[in-house]
Amino acid sequence: MGGVLGVTLSALACPAVLGFSAVSAAQDRVIAQTSAGPLTEADRDFVVKVRAAGLWEYPVGKMALQKGTTDAVRTAGRHLVSGHAALDATCRKIAPRLDIALPNRPSPQQQGFVATLSADSGRQFDSDMANILRITHGQIFTTIAKIRSTTRNTLVRQLADQANTTVLDHITVMEKTGLVDLDQVLFQETTPPKLPADDTTPPPPTAGEPQVTLKP
Repeated sequence: MGGVLGVTLSALACPAVLGFSAVSAAQDRVIAQTSAGPLTEADRDFVVKVRAAGLWEYPVGKMALQKGTTDAVRTAGRHLVSGHAALDATCRKIAPRLDIALPNRPSPQQQGFVATLSADSGRQFDSDMANILRITHGQIFTTIAKIRSTTRNTLVRQLADQANTTVLDHITVMEKTGLVDLDQVLFQETTPPKLPADDTTPPPPTAGEPQVTLKP
């Protein structure tokens, strides 16, 4: 089991999703002055990351409610659905005020997560879900802390506060499944594979495309 899990995590784990373009070296560059304060590239990318995370973790949460074989896995699914529905509502509320275009689809890499978990069943689904989600939440946790401590935009700061609470809750419920291989997870968090920007970037919305809403 450990060997199979290691292969699975090595193939799937990677850094959290970026914005519509590769992260530049000037993440502290102010790109807009808004009523909520200056908006930097890092601020904009963070809002996009939170939105994109929900676009794949929300459906995975619904999968867990249907396919999970234990109460703990189904509980984790409920937390994913409710947490990302709430975060998504905040993203959709603040994005127009900050002139940020939100994606309607997750990145290709994140779509791969969904495809893998869609094909899983039984205990394999339980294990892969718990470990993949624990890795991705652990990776974004440090990003949230950095944004919270550096942003000068009040709306982005409020989103970071909410995301911090939500991500910590999701990390906790994943660990409570009893399926998380912490040795593998911590290795993947600290030594993620380098992937092309196209794989980790959600596609921008097309003109006239209705905005996807994650409903509670």
